[in-house]
Amino acid sequence: MTTTTTRLTRYARGGGCACKIPPGELEAMLGRGLAFPSGGDLLLGSVDADDAAVLLRPDGSALVLTTDFFTPVVDDAYDWGRIAACNALSDVYAVGGTPLFALNLVMWPRDVLPLDLLAEVLRGGLDTATAAGCPIAGGHSVDDDGPKYGLAVAGTADPRHLIRLDAGRPGMPLSLTKPLGIGVLNSRHKATGERFPAAIDAMTTLNREAAAAARERGIGCGTDVTGFGLLGHAYKLARASGVTAVIDSAAVPYLDGARAALASGYVSGGTRRNLDWVAPHTDLAAIDEGEALLLADAQTSGGLLLAGEVPGAPVIGELRPRGEHPVVVRT
Repeated sequence: MTTTTTRLTRYARGGGCACKIPPGELEAMLGRGLAFPSGGDLLLGSVDADDAAVLLRPDGSALVLTTDFFTPVVDDAYDWGRIAACNALSDVYAVGGTPLFALNLVMWPRDVLPLDLLAEVLRGGLDTATAAGCPIAGGHSVDDDGPKYGLAVAGTADPRHLIRLDAGRPGMPLSLTKPLGIGVLNSRHKATGERFPAAIDAMTTLNREAAAAARERGIGCGTDVTGFGLLGHAYKLARASGVTAVIDSAAVPYLDGARAALASGYVSGGTRRNLDWVAPHTDLAAIDEGEALLLADAQTSGGLLLAGEVPGAPVIGELRPRGEHPVVVRT
């Protein structure tokens, strides 16, 4: 693995998916008369903010399209490229699709950081996409004031077996395919330079096998857990499906070191904004603020939250008939 002495995270205002526009602000802005098309041949789109857009094609198959890019989440350029590519590909897997090909999206301060470092980022992205069977066919670059990298990804899916936000029903279990804690560990890495191999391993693990297992079991409801945290993505799923998502906090898995990072104060602004957004819609009476912050922790290239059971993924809750709150956390 190639390493670099350049602290890439020093050039990022936020790290990874924590650099997103806060969800509350984004939804308020999009609600001001922006009428994106929906329905008809557009099977998934902006209505429920699913993970990718899905369009029904004349031959009966479905075209999947998504894009994702962000600021450095780790200092190693090669690892950052791997993570960013894995995160972008995840949106295709999250709707039950298979990636076909991708384009690089690059924003780079060419007068500040050497292009040799960008080459390492692109190498990391290429290696991950190649492992996914998804060729990268060029891309687009911009001379920017801060480094950002990601992919635009096209894929295909069976329109009869999509994984979507609005297909949840009472009685379905909720499974989580990767542990939480990526956000607080990345925040600690950014502040101290400490490297957390388990977090990197989690962020560079494709959601391909988890999505395939979900399809094999007929699971049609789910999402991936990224910048809005587990609580934020559970809220979006519950809202779209008209149910309440009950989360058993004691069953949620965490990466080693996550609780220590939280106790030391390594909480991103994105995580705190996530909690501010979901708190009015979530019953958090059973847990303290620290636990709530971990559940709202902004993940980068996180796992899938599925309304069903898959091998190796812990069941962390269930869907119930809609109650007072769309999300309830219990102990």
